[in-house]
Amino acid sequence: MPRLLSPRLSFAGLAAVFAAFFFAAGAPTPLLSLRQQEWGFSAGTLTIAFSIYALGLLASLLVGGSLSDHIGRRPVMLAALYGELASMLVFLFAPSITWLILARALQGLATGLATSAFNAAIVEQAPAHLKKFAGALAGASVAGGLGIGALLAGVAVQFNPDANTLIFAALSGVMVLAIAFVGRTGETTAKRPGALRSLTPRLELPAGIRGEFYAGIPVHIAGWMFPALFLGLSPAVLRLYFAVEGGLAAGFTSFLGPFAAAVSSFMFARHPARRSTLLGVILILAGIVLVLLGINETWLPAVWVGAALGGIGFGGSFGGQLRLIAPHIQPHQRAGVFSGIYAAAYLAFSVPLIIAGQLVPLLGLVPTLQSYAAVIMAFAALGIVIQAARMRQDRVAKPVPAGSAV
Repeated sequence: MPRLLSPRLSFAGLAAVFAAFFFAAGAPTPLLSLRQQEWGFSAGTLTIAFSIYALGLLASLLVGGSLSDHIGRRPVMLAALYGELASMLVFLFAPSITWLILARALQGLATGLATSAFNAAIVEQAPAHLKKFAGALAGASVAGGLGIGALLAGVAVQFNPDANTLIFAALSGVMVLAIAFVGRTGETTAKRPGALRSLTPRLELPAGIRGEFYAGIPVHIAGWMFPALFLGLSPAVLRLYFAVEGGLAAGFTSFLGPFAAAVSSFMFARHPARRSTLLGVILILAGIVLVLLGINETWLPAVWVGAALGGIGFGGSFGGQLRLIAPHIQPHQRAGVFSGIYAAAYLAFSVPLIIAGQLVPLLGLVPTLQSYAAVIMAFAALGIVIQAARMRQDRVAKPVPAGSAV
């Protein structure tokens, strides 16, 4: 039997493998736009091809999100990696948009199965002094992987005539290596009964976190709708509205927000969770206002600055919400609770974008984008009000130190 890797090496490696799932999820953004030009399918079909990933992920989270709490983290992580490898191979050889939609759905199912298991395993493998950092690292893996995947795929589209083969052959190799790596990591949780019962679709929300979870829903909606706008619609906006062609511009525009979110998640991790959440959602509101200004004035630099600003806010608000909830979760509840959080997140990531894609032929591209931005602004404003109120409640509930002035 091969010798198991140390927890420290497993911690770093699992974070890298988890990021690879989202690198692969971001890569199709410029590639789908290229296929749209080559195969001539509609904007509505494009958003379905993009968003079916998130719907598959959501379904997988609801069914299998708690499975690793019962059978162990490693078997679930390996199953997810085999599913991801299968989706990469379908992408590699897909002859039509129907096959690409199938590949995206399979990718979503695999990533959903991976999400709660990897989040839990990364925290459990982390050294004691890095437990707080582990939560930020898992969140950064999601956002950073999406952004870097979109950027590098855009570079490949710009400079390689067969970018699809290059990207998905390389990602297939990465998944093979990841399977070998995860197979040598140690198991971090004991098996317990109830695996079959855990497959019943449900969200596990212990009483101690429900208030915080519900208060964070407007933050999640605004936060996750923001990157979906860039990953799902920005290639069409650049080509049809700004007259900017090429994969590099599409990849860069899709990269800015998620990468800014990944970097900011580490910066915000040093600040109180509530403050991070509140400041983050304020920045999301400021970012979408700038994006809307850039679209209305056909001023691309404003769109880019807004993407970065909103991305910073997304990283701060999502990481802050995770840190507000994480201390109240028991170890055997961890995967189930993460599945509930990501279920809310990916509903916001997918459903509004699918609706927007179907509205484009009816309303036009720019009015649809303006309406989409208005929804983000409304939920961001609601999130600001709720988080500010809860910050005041936190201050009232916090005991005053003995001998201090009131």
